[in-house]
Amino acid sequence: MKPWITAYIGLGSNLHQPLLQVQEAIEELHQHRHLKNLQVSPIYASKPVGPQDQPDFINAVASFETQLGPHDLLDVLQSLEQEHGRIRKRHWGERTLDLDLLTYGHAEIHTPRLTVPHPLLFERSFVLYPFADLAPVFPFNNGLTLNHYLQKVAFDLIPVKKGN
Repeated sequence: MKPWITAYIGLGSNLHQPLLQVQEAIEELHQHRHLKNLQVSPIYASKPVGPQDQPDFINAVASFETQLGPHDLLDVLQSLEQEHGRIRKRHWGERTLDLDLLTYGHAEIHTPRLTVPHPLLFERSFVLYPFADLAPVFPFNNGLTLNHYLQKVAFDLIPVKKGN
């Protein structure tokens, strides 16, 4: 039997009722047969990174346990994005739903399809702060915790909804 691995994912949306998109994705993750013990951070609003001619984003972080391998989990996340009508128009552009695999246990993964920990995890307040709401002392393989990275980015988020 495969071990249960704790994964953290970032959720984001800025199109077609973004709060509803994120809330529906959370419910779909909760109901997914290969995921258990779903925990969700508070939901925040944030300014877009990249092109500024797009709406603000709604963001959250979720954690859960899974026995899926990292690439199979990525397939599940990308399938959910597609079900929400995700179209990749431009880099860092608007989207109905974005689900990023932030961590997969303490694995370091570098493949053409997947890099874990997520390469921009340590630079983005809209990921770091919700992640810290769930696991403020999450230990990374480099010996540093989320608290270390929080000191390097400003809290520029607007709380929208409490987590579970």
